Amino acid sequence: MPLCGLPFYFINHSKQIIIMKKYFMMAAAMLFAASCSNDSELTNVVENNAEQATAPVRVHVNDFSVSMTEIPGGGTTRAAQDVIDYTDVKAVDLAFYEGSTEVYKHTQLRSDNTTYTTFGEFECNLPVGNYTLVVVGRGYSDGDVFVLSSPTSAAYTTERARETFCTTQDVTVTNVAPLELSVTLSRVIARLNILSTDVHSASVTRIRTTYGAGGKSFNPTTGLATVNTGFAVTNTGFWEQDGTLHVSNYTFLASDEHTMTITLEALDADENVLSTKVIPNVPLKRNRVTTLSGQIFTAGTSAASFKVEADWLEGNTVNF
Repeated sequence: MPLCGLPFYFINHSKQIIIMKKYFMMAAAMLFAASCSNDSELTNVVENNAEQATAPVRVHVNDFSVSMTEIPGGGTTRAAQDVIDYTDVKAVDLAFYEGSTEVYKHTQLRSDNTTYTTFGEFECNLPVGNYTLVVVGRGYSDGDVFVLSSPTSAAYTTERARETFCTTQDVTVTNVAPLELSVTLSRVIARLNILSTDVHSASVTRIRTTYGAGGKSFNPTTGLATVNTGFAVTNTGFWEQDGTLHVSNYTFLASDEHTMTITLEALDADENVLSTKVIPNVPLKRNRVTTLSGQIFTAGTSAASFKVEADWLEGNTVNF
């Protein structure tokens, strides 16, 4: 065999190797592309499943009622009422928390029908998981600011607390099937009625009530106050036709029952103090009404002349 044939053989062999490499690279590229396509399809499936793994959760009023017995000082007895009829609950807050993370929150205002379809009924979608449901029913007036931060923290950050019902409940969403929830709210705040037995003078325009303990913030899980430093509330224009005073305020307590000092101050239009009455050892209890009555505006009268009535009402519940 002539030597000139050797280079030809190797050249052809090299071409075969190059061709084989090209085929190998093309096959690898096709496999890689197929792999990427499969990964993309798998990712889409996972994402779609994640989106689909939510369930509609409905929380609705179920015989929302409040049973009230007579309150000293002109109260009335009311039969159980439906949520639509019990107008003292003017706002309902509902929230779901996953641990400390807020997943959903909505507030319905009775006076604003854009915030609800049916007052007291809620619907949302939640992913599969474990949650804490918090529901607060409360009084409301323009200018009030109420902040629900967690299952253990809520507060009225403006001047006064309002009548408040609340509850918390553990909720587990296990699949995408609709979940219907029914909860019971309990009144967790104490009420103080103040009645004067004397007539106010023309210079008295308002009355300031200072609580020696309790507060305007509370734990929705326990219903107890989260601060116990007390606060002041000023009322105006709550005069009876005979010139006497009749006002009501609310406070959260750090324990189910608490005895504290109540200070009453009669103020003029410039908020100068015209008279002061300090009433020690006033008993207050959650979901109960305590009434103070006595001479508030008469100079020289002693706080010891005040009559204290602790009216232990039957427990009131609100069913959601």
